Amino acid sequence: MSMRASILIADDDPTLRRALADRLTHWGHGVTEAADGRAALEAAERREFDIVLLDLAMPDTPGLTVLRELRERGSAADIVVLTAHGSVENAVEAIRLGAADFLLKPADFELLQVVLERLLERRSLRSTNRALTDRLGDAGSLVAAAAGPMRDLLETAARAAAANTTVLLTGESGSGKQVVAEFIHRTSKRASGPFTYVNMVALSDDLVESTLFGHEKGAFTGALSRKEGKLESAAGGTAFLDEIGDITPRVQAKLLHFLETNEFERVGGTRPLTVDARIVAATNRDLASAVRDGSFREDLYFRLNVITMRVPPLRERRDEIPLLAQAFLDRYGAELGRAKLRLAPRTSEILGRYDWPGNVRQLRNCMERLAVLARTDTLTPDLLPPEILTPPASEMADDTDRLPLKEAETKFRRTHIAHALARCGGNQTRAAEELGLQRTFLNRLIKELGL
Repeated sequence: MSMRASILIADDDPTLRRALADRLTHWGHGVTEAADGRAALEAAERREFDIVLLDLAMPDTPGLTVLRELRERGSAADIVVLTAHGSVENAVEAIRLGAADFLLKPADFELLQVVLERLLERRSLRSTNRALTDRLGDAGSLVAAAAGPMRDLLETAARAAAANTTVLLTGESGSGKQVVAEFIHRTSKRASGPFTYVNMVALSDDLVESTLFGHEKGAFTGALSRKEGKLESAAGGTAFLDEIGDITPRVQAKLLHFLETNEFERVGGTRPLTVDARIVAATNRDLASAVRDGSFREDLYFRLNVITMRVPPLRERRDEIPLLAQAFLDRYGAELGRAKLRLAPRTSEILGRYDWPGNVRQLRNCMERLAVLARTDTLTPDLLPPEILTPPASEMADDTDRLPLKEAETKFRRTHIAHALARCGGNQTRAAEELGLQRTFLNRLIKELGL
């Protein structure tokens, strides 16, 4: 194999585990063995793996339980489940839970090699595409697409990057705050150091503190070993703290102390640690209002608010839409082996007039859809999702005024729900919460309205 990986083998059969380890080591991979599910979770607690080979039939902690736990912890490993011939339905359930593939026992080493090659190539491609497409610091397609408000923002960001000052990025969800944060990192003196991303809102209140600051062994139930936090892993580089407005008062206090002293203690620790990491924070909340209502510390707000930049939503950057769309098409076309995908002029026109409530994230998802569904290299409007083909409210207001009440209400519901789904990245549970509906009722509306 041309690519090397760190691989965890979790299987209670010592003969199979040893055979797999020998073959993987022969292929040049780094291998860690775990004799049961609990040992596998402990190993994954200590370090990140590229790939996990996971037996589904372990007696103490079943493989599906291990899979769920790894996903809840945010593990980025590709998980390949190992299952017997009579338990294929469990493998199907594992795929539904996020496993990348499954192999039947006894292990077919030729098939295993094919699966590993495919997964490693995909990981490499994802990494390369993120570097080329999502990093505004390079002279890549997204920098070229920047115009008007975004170009002005990047000029300000470049000046901020030259200093070591804390930066606060505001703006709607999906507007590109992480891309700007990476731009600041890549154009700073810290560019050779790590860029560490922490999504605060994706973590439970119990996990935020240990994820950010790390923990000592035994600090809480499940802390089976010492683990360094994201701030430690960002030493010499930049820590990007996304959705900073959602952290608890306790974490706010510890973060304020770190910003003032560069010191913190791990959860359960007593010894202060010093780390040189620059903080770039982001939020889609109004922190000034949060300060007034008492949910966010005023002193932390002022400490973060040294340089604040608002990332404009995509509807304020319409000149960028065709260029960004093509950049994403190039990315997904390369993944699919179709490098010549292009937007038809009418398709570009429709994309340009749409308001994109989900911003750049929604545009990226839309281009992935088009790349997958395209039958020819020219992408025509019929491939677009219904909510994008619906004219904006400003264009349909007069027509709606002339419609019968029931038809106008249906049209409004369809557009309103489509926009909520777009803002929530297609997550129906989050969209239902935003709309004040039951999840099952929203699902029924989606089917009734053809969404």
